[in-house]
Amino acid sequence: RAVRPRELPRDWLWGGCGDNVHYGYRFAREFVDAREREKNYPRGSREHSRTLMNLHNNEAGRQAVYNLAGVSCKCHGVSGSCSLKTCWLQLADFRRVGEFLKEKYDSAAAMRVGRKGKLELIDKRFNNPTPEDMVYIDPSPDYCLRNETTGSLGTQGRLCNKTSEGMDGCELMCCGRGYDQFKTYKHERCHCKFHWCCYVKCKRCTTLVDQFVCK
Repeated sequence: RAVRPRELPRDWLWGGCGDNVHYGYRFAREFVDAREREKNYPRGSREHSRTLMNLHNNEAGRQAVYNLAGVSCKCHGVSGSCSLKTCWLQLADFRRVGEFLKEKYDSAAAMRVGRKGKLELIDKRFNNPTPEDMVYIDPSPDYCLRNETTGSLGTQGRLCNKTSEGMDGCELMCCGRGYDQFKTYKHERCHCKFHWCCYVKCKRCTTLVDQFVCK
């Protein structure tokens, strides 16, 4: 049973039957970390440093899910009134957790294995990462360029969206190299009508559209 939050008003009922984040945290720690802990690489080796990195980042992921869990409430009453309010603990939306971890990924700390066989900061000017921060030992490959060693296909020749400011936009997708524009025919179903009974009949329309590909 989850502990009632102190800031919850006294006249609100604490359901206590929400998501069991404490159990979920413990189970995830035992399940996810098991594979890393069973490895027995020599201390200070490349494999050992990767194991330490994975264990640290696993914990950061669990901390994110645990700390982002919040109180959800529902009103009860006649004709939509809120004469009674029941609350419970609920995990955060999956997208919210993902966006939070993406921010942690973007600000991850560069680490290496020190003499004592533990991860330490490469740049001592920064503060040591907390269990909630992410770390890395190898810089990410340049995903803009094709690299068969890392499995990166690059973005040359990829379709992009000229008007989007997101990851599919030409500005980001093409990594500043620019893009080419061409026209192509697009075939799609159109003018669909429902006929009794019971099927839908559509026409096939062809339109000339602009498309953009990364240089």
